[in-house]
Amino acid sequence: MKSLLIALSHFYRKIACKVSLLEPVALLGARLYVGWVFFASGLTKIDDWDTTLFLFEEEYAVPVLPYELAAYLGTAAELILPLLLFAGIASRFAAFGLFFVNIVAVISLEDIAAAAYIQHVLWGTLLAQLIIFSGGYFSLDRLVEKQLGGCPRIVPVARNARN
Repeated sequence: MKSLLIALSHFYRKIACKVSLLEPVALLGARLYVGWVFFASGLTKIDDWDTTLFLFEEEYAVPVLPYELAAYLGTAAELILPLLLFAGIASRFAAFGLFFVNIVAVISLEDIAAAAYIQHVLWGTLLAQLIIFSGGYFSLDRLVEKQLGGCPRIVPVARNARN
């Protein structure tokens, strides 16, 4: 029985190591997908600025800020922060900024459809992963980390299979 468990453990670890190779691709995909969602929203806002101002005044109930300032700040964030994500520059900062924009968008809408809410949850989850893991291997952040000696990685201690 013990040898069967050890064999299953080795098989599982082999598969897990192969799947882990997809982490950089998954982080790149998250950066590009979420970045595009917000960038496209920003482009829509600048395409018809009068409608954008009307929506911020009448539809979106952005707390604390005057509607004009909220429109400018939200649109600027939706256009600038995705560009940082695309390149993988200051990925955590950009993801945190968009995470905040995402939360404000959900709070600002009085009646949000269930499907739209689920999309915001998905975007928030992907942004949270980018905040935690940064831009990944395929980012300019990685080059900067190499030059500056980024955060040390936590590496599990290798154990002897016989223990």
